Amino acid sequence: MASTTGKGKAIFRVVSGNFLEMFDFMVYGFYATAIAKTFFPADSEFASLMLSLATFGAGFLMRPLGAIFLGAYIDHHGRKKGLIITLAMMAMGTILIACVPGYATLGVAAPLLVLVGRLLQGFSAGVELGGVSVYLAEISTPGRKGFFVSWQSASQQAAVVFAGLLGVALNHWLSPEDMSQWGWRVPFIVGCAIVPAIFIIRRSLEETPEFEARARKHRPTMGEVVKSIGSNFGIVIAGMALVVMTTVSFYLITAYTPTFGKNELHLSDLDSLLVTVCVGISNFIWLPVMGAVSDKIGRKPLLLAATILAIVTAYPALSWLTSNPSFGNLLMVELWLSFLYGSYNGAMVVSLTEIMPVEVRTTGFSLAYSLATATFGGFTPAACTYLIHELNNKAAPGIWLSGAAILGLIATLVLFRKGGHAHVEAVAS
Repeated sequence: MASTTGKGKAIFRVVSGNFLEMFDFMVYGFYATAIAKTFFPADSEFASLMLSLATFGAGFLMRPLGAIFLGAYIDHHGRKKGLIITLAMMAMGTILIACVPGYATLGVAAPLLVLVGRLLQGFSAGVELGGVSVYLAEISTPGRKGFFVSWQSASQQAAVVFAGLLGVALNHWLSPEDMSQWGWRVPFIVGCAIVPAIFIIRRSLEETPEFEARARKHRPTMGEVVKSIGSNFGIVIAGMALVVMTTVSFYLITAYTPTFGKNELHLSDLDSLLVTVCVGISNFIWLPVMGAVSDKIGRKPLLLAATILAIVTAYPALSWLTSNPSFGNLLMVELWLSFLYGSYNGAMVVSLTEIMPVEVRTTGFSLAYSLATATFGGFTPAACTYLIHELNNKAAPGIWLSGAAILGLIATLVLFRKGGHAHVEAVAS
């Protein structure tokens, strides 16, 4: 994997499964309203949608468990074996959601099976991001770690764009009634169909030289991994706070956009999906650019700038948008938030790989990321819907994002404080 071409192929192989994971998550968020009608019928549309979004969020509650158990497996057995296992579990969850009959056919068993599918997806995803990020960090060339690791997030944006374009096509070909009744299942079936190809791609992964070098000396056992995580739990919690800004902003500008555009701004499904596609493209561009910038100027300046700008602008931007709803205004606001997300995440993910002890790097990264997603990010669509309803304020998602940015700012100041983890502040060699 020494050549540029070889490393490019390695990046493609490892992020392919990451693409599938995010594609599955996105299509659930995009079609939350249709899923609510199919599996969670209720007297109130708000209650039905909240049940659907809560099930979406429930999958994230399994991430910390996946981070610990699968992360320990990867830190002991290797990056390649673990990433193949996560792909298999992810596929099982997707197949379940795609094929389960609705509430009208199975009764209460239908939503329970959908919940099981989401829990399987969440368990596997608990270590997917960490496994991919650590793999990319360990194969990176000197001075370009930020750029390499940024492709973990960039592959997710490719999934957002693909899911959005597929949604645009389905809305063109099918009537709203067909989409609500069965058309929403098509993207899940597409996700199932590409699993074999991604499995073949991942099987060709090589183990990272850094892991092999450590493995020849010592492979940490499950007990040793858990003990090390316990002794470094302060770093994990600080890392979790660092991740919150990323997870909240990402799910706000991607998975929640179709629901927000339709229910709050009263735009068409097509308009909301087109905006989401544009956001995915914007994210895809900004993430590697800002990852490379963080290699040049350090991680801290980008983290501080993005969090401060989010705190200052998120709520005013959404207040202006909800007062002046239109396709163009939604696109403008979302692209601004996309820039903030790309700037922050381009520096954040690589920082998280750098602050974790090397012997438990995958487990520590995955646990921090999973805790942030389980407590804040994954529930962003549900939290935003609830805040809008309770506060009677359509701009309430801006409050949620501002709070996440405050946590990110505090975490940055703690982790990069003078005399603290100063090695993170320096540009990684």
